[in-house]
Amino acid sequence: MSLFGLEIEGVADLPLHGGRVPRWLIPIMKRLASAIIDVMVLEFGAETTLERFANPLWFQAFNNVIGMDWDSSGSTTVTTGILKSVLKPAEHGFALLGGKGRASLRVPDELEALSGLFNIDASKLSALSRLVAKVDTTLLQDGYTLYHHSLFVSESGRWAVVQQGMDVSKGFARRYHWLDKEDLMFTVEPHNAIAGVRGSAVNALAKECEGLRKTVVDLLAEEPTRLATQYERLVHRGGLDAWVSGGTIAAISKTHRLAYYRPVDVEKVIRVLQRVRERRPKTIEEALLAGLGPSTALALYLISDLIYSEPPSFKDPVTTPYDPFRYAYAIGGKDGIPYPVDPHVAKQVLRVLGDLIEKAKLEPKERSFAIKKLRELGG
Repeated sequence: MSLFGLEIEGVADLPLHGGRVPRWLIPIMKRLASAIIDVMVLEFGAETTLERFANPLWFQAFNNVIGMDWDSSGSTTVTTGILKSVLKPAEHGFALLGGKGRASLRVPDELEALSGLFNIDASKLSALSRLVAKVDTTLLQDGYTLYHHSLFVSESGRWAVVQQGMDVSKGFARRYHWLDKEDLMFTVEPHNAIAGVRGSAVNALAKECEGLRKTVVDLLAEEPTRLATQYERLVHRGGLDAWVSGGTIAAISKTHRLAYYRPVDVEKVIRVLQRVRERRPKTIEEALLAGLGPSTALALYLISDLIYSEPPSFKDPVTTPYDPFRYAYAIGGKDGIPYPVDPHVAKQVLRVLGDLIEKAKLEPKERSFAIKKLRELGG
């Protein structure tokens, strides 16, 4: 196993955990995070460091090394919160914006402020951030409600997104990792990774759903009341029940019925359709930014499938992330898994890291030595 080589494979669930990080642990986590980021930027540069957080194994390993638990849903909010507090954009070459709940809504303002320091297009990145969130709520409907959105941005404009949703009924969270790449298509299997428990989903992002995506755009150009009438006829004929139980997709059985496939508020759908139609979207991306949401999209998917024979995929695109458990042994975990955090051990680790980093800044050979020690910390 290597902290940076990423050879190990396995599975990591993200059960919802309550509670808070102990106050005494927060400054330790901040100092550890700051020390590791300093070394990473010195060794790899800002953009490669940014890329690491788009990988679920590295994200979880970083989370474990600074003291969070290996399988906690809180790892996302706490780790990004710690990172945001210790990152120095002018020094590190990248920044972290957004966060949990209302903090995610501040991304546009934070981008505008960051544009005074970085060579970035704040308006373009703001739209991109919004599009990513819309994709994971509308084109992928997997039962997880988004409540966290963090945007990593480098001084050259390279970006990554880590956002998380929760399914309270199942007691699990799911983390969505995005990375800026040349061949990235926002509406065709765009994720760098999705960490969580595999289940059922309405997936309009699959490659084979190009016909569905085009049909949805075509339907948005039609009269909203006509679409609403088509939808209601399908529901009244029992089409929705048939679709949920299998419909034209033979692979879906009654045992995999999607509980969140339920009739939508038709009046609301009409209002949304009217608003989106006024914007005359030519692509599914434009439709999302114009206001196309989950309920309206769901109605259009039903129409597309049962009338035009262009169905969504029912395959859950969650990946099987690497198993980060071993990294929990660095200093222990918040909830005592695999054992309680030992502040004395943590402080000792901090002192070693601090000394190595200071030397690394002075001499290239010592910098390499610091990286070697950091790898050993991961096991």
